[in-house]
Amino acid sequence: MATTEILLNAFTTLLVTLDPPGLAPLFLGLTRGMTRQQRKQVALRGSLIALCILSVFAIFGASILGALGISIGAFRIAGGLMLFAIAFEMIFEKRQERKEKTSEDAITRDHMQNIAAFPLALPLIAGPGAISATILLAGALPGPVERLGLLAVIALSVSVVLMAMIIADRLDRFLGVTGRAILTRLLGVILAALSVQFVLDGIKATFQL
Repeated sequence: MATTEILLNAFTTLLVTLDPPGLAPLFLGLTRGMTRQQRKQVALRGSLIALCILSVFAIFGASILGALGISIGAFRIAGGLMLFAIAFEMIFEKRQERKEKTSEDAITRDHMQNIAAFPLALPLIAGPGAISATILLAGALPGPVERLGLLAVIALSVSVVLMAMIIADRLDRFLGVTGRAILTRLLGVILAALSVQFVLDGIKATFQL
């Protein structure tokens, strides 16, 4: 298979795995209460962190997991548990309650940075699925030139995700308070189901079920 065709397949695989349309509404729920500019900052920071994570795994992924003795199955389980904690907060409004108790300065700095890193960059963007796909794709592109092509594909895929989140920010104006509350709880339920699926996939991979 030609390198160009492999890179095209890699872009398709990563785009499907990252799922920009599915991530956009989740981003809205996670950044509830933030201004448009704050959402852009979180989206940009989260995308850059995710890009760095996927790039590192594209180059050193197999070696890192092997050296640490960590399997993809174990990584899926850990990501699922983290995601479930976020889903719980979204469904029962714990996140909003905690945010109201903090100062405005804490929200714009510490809170925004925390959300950008977790759960946005990891595990929502650079989650177990994207990381495992990146490692598998890197195995099919062993040469240095091919790896550079894979890094470009990763950057392009993450850019699509970033644009999807920016568009989602504009849609927030049409939802209103009631719409945002309903959407947040609905997405919390979806997140909970997704987190359980992550754990189940991890268990199946670990025990070869």
